[in-house]
Amino acid sequence: MRAEAQPFPFEFELASTVLAVIDMQRDFIEPGGFGDSLGNDVSRLSFIVPACARVLSAWRKVGGLVLHTREAHRADLSDCPPAKRNRGQPRLRIGDPGPMGRILVSGEPGSEIVDALAPAAGEWVFDKPGKGMFYATRVHEELQAMRVKRLIFAGVTTEVCVQTSMREANDRGYECLLLEDCTESYFPEFKSATLEMVRAQGGIVGWTTSSKLLLAALATEGL
Repeated sequence: MRAEAQPFPFEFELASTVLAVIDMQRDFIEPGGFGDSLGNDVSRLSFIVPACARVLSAWRKVGGLVLHTREAHRADLSDCPPAKRNRGQPRLRIGDPGPMGRILVSGEPGSEIVDALAPAAGEWVFDKPGKGMFYATRVHEELQAMRVKRLIFAGVTTEVCVQTSMREANDRGYECLLLEDCTESYFPEFKSATLEMVRAQGGIVGWTTSSKLLLAALATEGL
């Protein structure tokens, strides 16, 4: 399969490619969550949910593998170092009680993925204590067991968890495509800069494209 992309077309086989949906959680996307407590306009992130949903639906229809991540910590915060928890001056810190339960804690309502993108039965769901999806998880082992070679990324935020996961993936030998309209940042200039960094120097981290072009590639193949 071939999707038009920057800096050049992205070629992939469905059987060895995974759609990775990063941290589309209530804590980041809905009012009252962690993103809101940091003083951010969470509506910027919620805006991409429909595009993500269209891609997720199409990918499922062709039988593609799907991976979801959640940035979420143990209840005792033993996997959340002070260097992370004490950063900045938010109204609520990781582990504090909030409108949707304890902030970024596994099993709390706020840590769950938004309803429109809820994982389907059989899809991978990984809770990760770090920004990247490979740190302190079994993501790499699971992908290797399925002989995955390529990852298509959606999710938030572009410059933090998405970019970190892409760089981790690139270092492990995966080829990565980022869907431009299925990722977002609280800061538009950060998203723009990240897209440029990803595809710079011949795709030093990976490729970027629109969800429209990915969906067109699926349709062209008659799937």
